Amino acid sequence: METVITVSVIIAMIMLVVLLIHLLNGRHNERIAAFHYSDALPGVDRRSRKSR
Repeated sequence: METVITVSVIIAMIMLVVLLIHLLNGRHNERIAAFHYSDALPGVDRRSRKSR
């Protein structure tokens, strides 16, 4: 009986973590969609010194 309870608790914890990750990914995707035209990596492909 203890084994069944332990397995149930472990499965419930895994399901909670999966739900949390799913919610965080959704928020991250919303942020990406909101700033679609912003720089992906600021500073990349920019020259640090002025050209002559």
